[in-house]
Amino acid sequence: MEIRCALPQDIWELLHCLKMRSKYAVLLVFVISLVIIEKENNFISRVSDKLKQSPQALAEANSTEVSPAPTKNSSLASLQELDAAFSQLRSHLYNITLQLAGDGDLGPRRHVLLMATTRTGSSFVGEFFNQQGSIFYLFEPLWHVEKTVSFLPGGASAVGSALVYRDVLKQLLLCDLYILENFISPVPEGHLTPFLFRRGSSHSLCEEPVCTPSTKKVFEKYYCKNRRCGPLNITLAAEACRRKQHVALKTVRIRQLEFLQPLVEDPRLDLRIIQLVRDPRAVLASRMVAFSGKYETWKKWASEGEAPLREEEVQRLRGNCESIRMSAELGLRRPGWLRGRYMLVRYEDVARAPLQKAREMFRFAGLPLTPQVEEWIGKNTQAPRDGNGVYSTCKNSSEQFDKWRFSMPFKLAQVVQDACAPAMQLFGYKLASSPVALANRSFSLLEEAQPAWVT
Repeated sequence: MEIRCALPQDIWELLHCLKMRSKYAVLLVFVISLVIIEKENNFISRVSDKLKQSPQALAEANSTEVSPAPTKNSSLASLQELDAAFSQLRSHLYNITLQLAGDGDLGPRRHVLLMATTRTGSSFVGEFFNQQGSIFYLFEPLWHVEKTVSFLPGGASAVGSALVYRDVLKQLLLCDLYILENFISPVPEGHLTPFLFRRGSSHSLCEEPVCTPSTKKVFEKYYCKNRRCGPLNITLAAEACRRKQHVALKTVRIRQLEFLQPLVEDPRLDLRIIQLVRDPRAVLASRMVAFSGKYETWKKWASEGEAPLREEEVQRLRGNCESIRMSAELGLRRPGWLRGRYMLVRYEDVARAPLQKAREMFRFAGLPLTPQVEEWIGKNTQAPRDGNGVYSTCKNSSEQFDKWRFSMPFKLAQVVQDACAPAMQLFGYKLASSPVALANRSFSLLEEAQPAWVT
């Protein structure tokens, strides 16, 4: 009789024990599954990449005769589908594992692309994301790609360059930083390089464990500003990227928004695109200072009126404005693939109300705005005078954003207005009708921002 009475209690304890063990067993199974799937995914990706190589590349790599390249047959399609399926399953298992481990409150992983052109304030706005500790931020990594692609025999077309930029960008957002080794010169040895462009502009690359002890007799072309670090270990950087909750990247080298559709639709990414624009008159004025050698013709014509501007110079300006306008119009049309993933921001609005615009951008990206970001904005937008250097991010933004209008010759402003009128109209930049209007601060050159710019 005592045995019968004790038996239910024993069974209950046994079930409780099995329940606790099964919880950890399930967690262990998911972790093991992630490792297996990662290996299988890497294998499939390598095979897929091998099949995608051109006959010439395969011949050079294998030193064998060139065989007919496989077209998009069923085998390659199957590998691509299987690769995508593994990626989705890996992401799903990863999220479940986080929840079982008690870390499910971190929220989804976001990917942010700050898309701009030179001298639009992108370095300044990019710092908003660089200051957020949970974001892995990269500053202009496509600079290396541009330097390599631009010197290919015969040059590269705009479409070809955009495709290369897009593919590299995708790998970077997925924390595959090894892709840059194909473009950094000299080529990294043992995944180490002292030549990553503007490394010091990314906190993630200048903090432990990525910041390794400095090495004597190693020339660091691009070094960390606040501490001495050894050559960049790309493996450590990639691991740091994967440990961070979010990834953000700023670039001035992608202008065609339509080329980013495959990234937006990639199930491994949760991409939000912020397109930053600025008054093209201010952009030209800033470029004439920052890139003085490239704008000698403009400066001589504006100051001396020696000879008319070359038509190709004006056409280049018009083409730049048109590419920016067409990308913005695409984003503002709200196509299905881009809905909720595109935001248009004017630099002038950021300069006038930096904290407010930062909150809007972070809200759009689904990211928390931390006190560290707010503190940095307060310190770097209320300086008594602009910081030294054309690349400084320290400025009295509310007073300095339109100072260009007091030094730009009116005839130069007219050239910009004629070439960029459609873009200026879209973005709400008013045309100046006279030198007096241009230099009159009481005459605002800026219309109110449109709520529809956040899509």
